[in-house]
Amino acid sequence: MQYTIRVKPGSRKGPLVETDASDDAALTVFVRERAVDGAANDAVVRTLAAHFEVPPRDVTILRGHASRIKRIEVDR
Repeated sequence: MQYTIRVKPGSRKGPLVETDASDDAALTVFVRERAVDGAANDAVVRTLAAHFEVPPRDVTILRGHASRIKRIEVDR
C-alpha cells in the first residue's frame, strides 16, 4: 500500500506516527534525527516499519528523498 507522508525531522515528539483523520493515506512522521546524510530517512523507515509491524526492508521511499513530503510504499 502507498502512503503520502509528511516528515518532521529533529522533533522532540518522535519517534511517532500520526494519521490524518480526513485521509487514510496521509501520515505525519515525527523523528528525532536531523535531515543530515540520510539519517532522517533511515529513521522514517524504521519508525514506519514499527508502526505497520513489518520489517524495515518492507518500507520503501518512492519519491521525496530530499523533501519533507514523501511517497512511501509498505509491503505487507
